[in-house]
Amino acid sequence: MNRISGNIVDVLNSEIFPGTLIIFEGRIKDIVREDNNYPDYIIPGFIDAHVHIESSLLVPSEFARIAAVHGTVATVSDPHEIANVLGMEGVRYMIENARSVPVRFYFGAPSCVPATEFETSGSALGINEVEELLAMNEISYLAEVMNFPGVLHDDPEVYEKIRLAKKYGKPVDGHAPGLRGNDLKKYISPKK
Repeated sequence: MNRISGNIVDVLNSEIFPGTLIIFEGRIKDIVREDNNYPDYIIPGFIDAHVHIESSLLVPSEFARIAAVHGTVATVSDPHEIANVLGMEGVRYMIENARSVPVRFYFGAPSCVPATEFETSGSALGINEVEELLAMNEISYLAEVMNFPGVLHDDPEVYEKIRLAKKYGKPVDGHAPGLRGNDLKKYISPKK
């Protein structure tokens, strides 16, 4: 059992108080309020809710080295750009590299590689590749369904990727800037 003492920042109750965290098997077992004065603060770690690690021009381990010192303990990461260049091999590389650091990376299965049919890319991820990714434990969700026109116009490939995410019990991440009204309703709750 470990103890960590300091000024505890309770973000749920909007207060800061001196105390000690009792850690057992890597988890907080108890929080003890105290009357001591501490120079240090204990705050929850930050989770970057949407990032493309490769857009930082860093591999996950180097991104973690920099982000962790600023309080980031996890990311929700869409490896879309690396998939555009290297396909499945790129996504697998990101997952493998991320295993080498204590920051947690929650990777998604890129849903639109390439992003449009007008784009030239080094690779493409079709239905079979997306299903292979979604079947992996290291993949947490279907990443950015940015092909919102495909959803609105009943594109079978887009709908199949959404169906596969549901099959594997994984959330679908949206990306539909500017949609309103009935188009937004259809995008949020596709009928197929």
